[in-house]
Amino acid sequence: MTEEVKPPKREKIPRQKMPEQEPKVRARNFQEVPFGLSPELAQKEAERCIQCKDPRCKQGCPVEIDVPRFIKEIKEGDFEAAIRTLWEMNALPAICGRVCPQEIQCEGLCVIGKKEEPVAIGNLERFAADYQRLHGRDILPPKADPTGKKVAVVGAGPAGLTVAGDLILKGHEVTVFEALHAPGGVLLYGIPEFRLPKEIVAHECHYLERLGVKILVNQVVGRTDTVDELFEQGFDAVFLAVGAGLPVFLNVPGENLIGIYSANEYLTRANLMKAYAFPEYDTPLVKGKNVATFGAGNVSMDSARTALRMGADHSYIIYRRSEAEMPARAAEIHHAHEEGVEFMLLSAPTRFLGDEEGRVKAVECLRMELGEPDASGRRRPVPLEGSEFIVDIDLAVISIGAGANPLLTKTTPGLALNKWGYIIADPKTGKTMKPKVWAGGDIVTGSATVILAMGAGRLSANSIHDFLTMGW
Repeated sequence: MTEEVKPPKREKIPRQKMPEQEPKVRARNFQEVPFGLSPELAQKEAERCIQCKDPRCKQGCPVEIDVPRFIKEIKEGDFEAAIRTLWEMNALPAICGRVCPQEIQCEGLCVIGKKEEPVAIGNLERFAADYQRLHGRDILPPKADPTGKKVAVVGAGPAGLTVAGDLILKGHEVTVFEALHAPGGVLLYGIPEFRLPKEIVAHECHYLERLGVKILVNQVVGRTDTVDELFEQGFDAVFLAVGAGLPVFLNVPGENLIGIYSANEYLTRANLMKAYAFPEYDTPLVKGKNVATFGAGNVSMDSARTALRMGADHSYIIYRRSEAEMPARAAEIHHAHEEGVEFMLLSAPTRFLGDEEGRVKAVECLRMELGEPDASGRRRPVPLEGSEFIVDIDLAVISIGAGANPLLTKTTPGLALNKWGYIIADPKTGKTMKPKVWAGGDIVTGSATVILAMGAGRLSANSIHDFLTMGW
């Protein structure tokens, strides 16, 4: 009787750690925190993928990247094939590899993750894009024959850039109208240099321009031109991706004191206007020694970590719930802890106190305890009466979300808005109530992630293409 030969067990390769700056060093500079994977580390990590027949990781990706295929190509050392695979579904892989919440999307569904750490899909996506940028040939994906149709994209953030990248490959002429002096949207003004270098954003936008996308900056649609005037100029369809950039405040006494910023303004001054590069850039920005950031999302972590790099002795996160309820990515919270951000949890601000010159000098907070879950599914914070305490601060950053800027919607008759001022659009197609107009990203959903905005852009691009080739 022949003894049955068992197949060799798969070698258990640990997840390859991406090298990064030491916390004490990086907390005082604006250079990118992780250094990226070397080709050797990337190929070793790619070996961990078992090439599932029914890859759930792909199902978890809002833009439906063929994850197993690009990982297999990295494993085999064919890095050019890997970037081509990524480009099929994603025009911004270097950005997604850095800022997407992979832990709740592709990596969150990785089969390996049931017993071990999941395959580092985001790090591998970043590697493929960075390798192409630094070492690859000057290649571009194939484009369809010109259709003669023209599309206007309003806003050069993640949703708008995705629509532009998809439609240019389908043969349509695409022009992007951006209000700021450079494309990128929240990628440019909202996410700090140490998390997403602006060189990367510029390179991804230049890639779209190489494909043929026209990007016009300093174009405030709603003022320079209206949406209806874009149609008069010969555009066949318009996609609205103006984001949600209207600051939301706490509405507590003293919030108008000098030294209190919205996160939007604070990060824009530090990132887009390069306040961190003083005196080369003389951007007006209060540099506090004791800085409090209110909120606990990714933007809050960006603000608190930026404050350290701007010279703060103490950078606090003041949040009314516990760490378990924080909406920020686990990696961002971890990096904030490592760098010395101080967390004041179960604390809610009640008023700001100022000095004789009208500058903020302290914040009064009330301690909280957690009650039953609320509509968000998180435990509701309940005030503890008589538990007020004072925190000395000289700068505050309010980071509790953003609203819809009405500049464009007020000048666009025919758009339907919800009670918060966001554009109502079909979640499956991006179609609005106004004919030939689509919308996607934060102006539809409210503040969300980069990749969800890109996913909305993908759905809208497909719908726009169907309209341009088959009719409404």
